[in-house]
Amino acid sequence: MNMRQSLTAVIERNTTLTGEFTTEPYEAAWAGEARWFVRVLDAAGRSPRLVARTQISPDGLHWCDLDETDQSISPADGPVHSWPATGFGGWLRLRGTVVDEAADPAPDESARLKVLIYLALKA
Repeated sequence: MNMRQSLTAVIERNTTLTGEFTTEPYEAAWAGEARWFVRVLDAAGRSPRLVARTQISPDGLHWCDLDETDQSISPADGPVHSWPATGFGGWLRLRGTVVDEAADPAPDESARLKVLIYLALKA
């Protein structure tokens, strides 16, 4: 019996997100399973929340959405949020927007979230 290999990468550490963003990419071609974790450390603005989507790439340079699923992350729902990514290619990253209570990006970037973003991978 072989032991499964796993790795958890810290993609963003103590990062303050405002408006639109993308995370650093991570090469995950060896993995058969992937799961995102977003931990909200601090929030500022009118009921800020993060709307994120998993993106994939064959080369780490050119990106497309993995699927049409948006993840809505609100600090009011708890400090840690998680979802799986399946059927991905060689590289993974998150693309998202921090929005305010009206679900609009705050033009003055008053809606802010300080986060840790992890990517857990298993072979």
